[in-house]
Amino acid sequence: MADLLKTRGLLDIESLDRGTIQELLDRAKFFQPGPGETYKRLESLKGKTTVNLFFEASTRTRVSFEIAERRLGGDSISIAAQGSSTSKGESLVDTLNTLAAMRPHAVVMRHAASGAPQFVSRHLKLPIVNAGDGTHEHPTQALLDARTILDHRPTLTGLRVAIIGDIAHSRVARSNIHLLSKFGADIVLCGPPSLLPQELAQMAPGVRLSWNMQDALAGADVIMMLRVQLERQYESPMLASEYFRFYGLRPEHVELASPHVIVMHPGPINRGRELSSEVADSQRSVILNQVENGVAVRMAVLERILG
Repeated sequence: MADLLKTRGLLDIESLDRGTIQELLDRAKFFQPGPGETYKRLESLKGKTTVNLFFEASTRTRVSFEIAERRLGGDSISIAAQGSSTSKGESLVDTLNTLAAMRPHAVVMRHAASGAPQFVSRHLKLPIVNAGDGTHEHPTQALLDARTILDHRPTLTGLRVAIIGDIAHSRVARSNIHLLSKFGADIVLCGPPSLLPQELAQMAPGVRLSWNMQDALAGADVIMMLRVQLERQYESPMLASEYFRFYGLRPEHVELASPHVIVMHPGPINRGRELSSEVADSQRSVILNQVENGVAVRMAVLERILG
C-alpha cells in the first residue's frame, strides 16, 4: 500500500486497509508535540513542492496542509478557485495539466464535485491528496478524528460512536464510517429523515440509523456532530430554531451518553443550530484538539507520500 500511496496519493479511506490507516495514525502521534513542546521541524520534504488547489472555501484544512508542508521542510503554493483560470472558463483537466507542466511533486485538492480527485488522478501522473470532494469523502478529516479519539481512548474497537446531523451531504460522515468500521466500532447515524439516506446503513457492518437523538446518544462513547451544509441543500432547509430543537446537542443530551464521552465537530461550528455554546466550550469538547491534530495527521500523510 505504501507504493500505491506514493503513486496515487490519498484519494479516500474506503480503499485503505486497516494496517495502513494504523501506520498513519501512529506516525501522526510521533508528530504531536508533547506538553510544553513545539511541533517537530524536519527536512522530510526538502526539495519537494506541493500545490494546494482549493475550489471550495476552507480555513482549517487549507491552513493545516500549508503548515504541515512547511514543518516537513517542503515548499507549497496555494491557489483558490477564484484565483485560478477556472474562473475564466478553463476546464479542471487543463488547469491541472498546466500545473503538472510546472512539475510539482503532489497536488492537494478540494473540489465541490464528488469524485473529482479520482478523475484527476487518472489524467495526471503525480500523487493527489483529497482534501474533500463533494459529498464523497474527506480522508484526512477521518484520520485526524481517529487520532483525536485515540488520544482519549485506548482503542477504536468496540466504541459506540454517534454521528449526528446532516448525514446526507457529509463527506466527513462517509470517511468516518469507512474508517471506524474497519476497526470494529459500532456506529449510529442520526438526523432528520430528509438528511439521513437509508442506503448508508449498508455502507459497512455495525452501522444503524436513527431519527431520535435520545436513542442515538444512549451510552455513546463519542458524539460526532456535523455541520448543516446549507450550501448543498436544494430543498428548503429546516429553520435553525426547529433544527436545534430536535437535533441540536445540549448539556442534557450529553448526560445520556457514557460518563467519559467526548464531543467532536469538524467545523466550522454553527452555535445554536448544531450544538449549544455550553457543550462546545465544555470539558467534554475536543473540537480544538481535532484542529490541532489536523497538522500532525497531514504531516504523516505528506511524509508517507513524498518523504
